[in-house]
Amino acid sequence: MRDAQRMAVIGAVCAVAVATAGFGAYALVGDDGDSGNSTVSGQDDGKPGEKETGPLSATEVRGAAEAFLTAWESGDAAKAAELTDEEGAARAALTAFTEDAGVTGVTLTEGAPSGAKVPFGLTAQVAHEDVTGSVEYDGALTVVRDADTGEPVIDWEPSVLHPELAEGERIVTDAGGMPEVVTVDRDGEELTAEEFPELKEVLLDVSKRYAEDSEGVAPVSMRIVDKGGEEKKVLKKLSKGEPGKIPTTIDANLQRAAQAALKDKNGAAVAIRPSTGEILAIADAPAGGFNLALRGSYAPGSTWKVVSASMLIEKNLASADKPHPCPKYFTHGGWKFQNLDEFEIKGGTFRDSFAASCNTAFISQAPELADDDLTQQARDLFGIGLTWSVGTGTFDGSVPVQADAQMAASLIGQGGVRANPLNMASVAATVKAGVFKQPYLVPPTVDNRKLATAPRAMSPALAAELRSLMKTTATSGTAAQAMASVGGDKGGKTGSAEVDGQDKPNAWFIGYSDDLAAAAVIPNSGHGGTNAGPVVAEILGAG
Repeated sequence: MRDAQRMAVIGAVCAVAVATAGFGAYALVGDDGDSGNSTVSGQDDGKPGEKETGPLSATEVRGAAEAFLTAWESGDAAKAAELTDEEGAARAALTAFTEDAGVTGVTLTEGAPSGAKVPFGLTAQVAHEDVTGSVEYDGALTVVRDADTGEPVIDWEPSVLHPELAEGERIVTDAGGMPEVVTVDRDGEELTAEEFPELKEVLLDVSKRYAEDSEGVAPVSMRIVDKGGEEKKVLKKLSKGEPGKIPTTIDANLQRAAQAALKDKNGAAVAIRPSTGEILAIADAPAGGFNLALRGSYAPGSTWKVVSASMLIEKNLASADKPHPCPKYFTHGGWKFQNLDEFEIKGGTFRDSFAASCNTAFISQAPELADDDLTQQARDLFGIGLTWSVGTGTFDGSVPVQADAQMAASLIGQGGVRANPLNMASVAATVKAGVFKQPYLVPPTVDNRKLATAPRAMSPALAAELRSLMKTTATSGTAAQAMASVGGDKGGKTGSAEVDGQDKPNAWFIGYSDDLAAAAVIPNSGHGGTNAGPVVAEILGAG
């Protein structure tokens, strides 16, 4: 009865029994070098009936390994399992290797033992529906003494099936994995990490996020899955499948231009289409590092004065062509603030102060503001503080509620305000368009996600006044030199953010020309107009 049951198991487990050709060289060599036959009794030298407890001999190790590998290769999962220290677990795993992994036969080649460890090579013939193939890899097993009988047996672990297989995991062969995907630019041309190394992490992230939405067909593959069926690793693809396409808004030509603009610089830049919010370029240097453009968190310096200006204008604390103070110094919250090189503007307007990037023109209004005014303004009109759904991982800016000197410092982009080129390009784009349009890289039509919207609209009068201020700055203010080569309806703003412990400020610049907006940061470099301005100008000129 036992034999009949065993034959039934063999028939169920192995659809195609493979001959033991892999063991033609299994004539065992004893310790003295002579070849001879071996048994797996564990009674090499002990008296009959005694349980062996001593160290395993080389003959025992080889014999146990041969017996197990021979049974496994022949398709006899039950017999192979009997030769392990966990028969039930081994039988289930070996059976699943046939049924779930679609293995129709294996060829096993033993390597030279090292103590109790025996390496082996495995070649598995695999079939899934009408797809067939073979998979090869190296494995290893360890021989131990059975705790009850003292006989040499295989120390069963999932890694016997595959060295990367862990407890609770299994090997499957199917078309249930993720399809291959191709990320394409706005014209449908493939974007590759080889051509655009600065986009490597972004492209990888997009591929993972949208693989299921790409309409691709997964290839048949042998893979390791966890307890929940989630893919851990693909061991081998047995068919090509049909790659899916994930569209992005990247303009490949502008992307090249943006990256070229960062030549010989360490920094980041982003370009956006104001009328739509489409992200057209994401530049980072050095390429392949942390993505400063989308994930960076920096004090934006005086480029933030665009946001602060919108608040002061709405609260009737400033107006472009009305007189506005710009003293050398202004003290608030116990801090004494000053302008670059301690300049002042006597009898000037707010336009003059904005174009010259006068710090005290903004700090002097702090006593008239509530602690949360700037936080609300940034969120409600510019979307800074909302959760953006860009299509890849981003830091969406932060404007914490602060008091006293820190609140005053936030008005000029210091204090606790944090942003990156994506956020600041959006600020420039919002001014140009007159409305916040959440930037996005993957069109929302791909997954029907909802983009963030500003709680309230910017009035046409406010938008026109901000554009007028940025145009003056780009034509006769601190941004004029950098923007001289840029045509069209343009505007700009410089920024230099002080950082404790740094030799030089972080250079910032934002600008727009017609339906293109851009921002750049060059950390630890100096003045924004000199160091970040040319980067933005080159991007705008290429648009």
